[in-house]
Amino acid sequence: MSYMEIMKKVKNKQIAPVYLLYGSENYFIQKLQKEIKKQVLGKEMDNLSFYDLDETPVQEVISDVETYPFFGERKLVIATKPSFLKAKPDRTAVEHNVEILENYLSMPVDYSVLVLIAPYEKIDERKKLTKVLKKNADIAVCNPIKDYDVRKWIDNLAGQLRVYIDQDAYDIFEAELSTNLNLMENELKKMALFVGEKGTITRAVAEKLISHTASSSSLRLVDTVIDRDLAQAIAIYKDLEKMKEEPIALIGLLAFQFRTILRVKLLKLKGYSQSQMQKQLGVHPYVIKIALAREKKFTVEKLEAAMDKLAQADASMKQGAMEKDLVFQLLLYDLINE
Repeated sequence: MSYMEIMKKVKNKQIAPVYLLYGSENYFIQKLQKEIKKQVLGKEMDNLSFYDLDETPVQEVISDVETYPFFGERKLVIATKPSFLKAKPDRTAVEHNVEILENYLSMPVDYSVLVLIAPYEKIDERKKLTKVLKKNADIAVCNPIKDYDVRKWIDNLAGQLRVYIDQDAYDIFEAELSTNLNLMENELKKMALFVGEKGTITRAVAEKLISHTASSSSLRLVDTVIDRDLAQAIAIYKDLEKMKEEPIALIGLLAFQFRTILRVKLLKLKGYSQSQMQKQLGVHPYVIKIALAREKKFTVEKLEAAMDKLAQADASMKQGAMEKDLVFQLLLYDLINE
């Protein structure tokens, strides 16, 4: 099932005896884990146990699950990193007897809830244990949301917070937060408090309140080059200084942005589609979308010149020929006045 389907069941107190939460989106896993704890234990945490399966055999976990709780009516046992579900399990000093887990799944106790957390993009569907889990457990697939689902997810969070979002504010969320759902939720909560229940988050509100990351700020620096706005470029750099970002690290971020734009532009000239570019470059689809929106503003020659200037600035910093702060500001001047 999807994350949303399992979350709905848990919130409706339809608690399964066994859960498998797998996928690489930690935000979904943590949200489900928190909700399961709330519904199973309430505020009473005495009957909560955590295990790392890299260090503890699964048979010991099952022994705990089958032990009657000392306090309350139900206990919750959470076990992380069941690498025996992967096609190639991780090498550990622990020996797992998965048959004991398989046997338990066919006849779980009614006073315990077992949650297996597998932070892996995939599990091996061919294994007997996986098939037994599919038959006897509630499985939540917790992989990152797709690029085309970002706005739907923003709407979902806004609905929970009882606020509205202007259409032109979405661009700010997408550009700054991409698919970082945890950060997105925190930023939306902050803005919801600012506008109040049934209030509207406008573009101006989003720009005023949103917390800029180093990665998103490097994109904003690229935009200042496009707009030839040196004053704004320096202002963004000063903000990054306050965030304790090192100039040499910022050069790396800027180089990544310009390199991606250049590679996307070259692939576009060869007739590649957006999905083909994503496969070729091995980056998130949103990175391709952002690069495509900017490549039109640059010639190949200007992008190559920008890469040369970034390489020269990087070398100057590493050689200590000049103060890093001054090198970076001169770099911004050179990029904008190219």
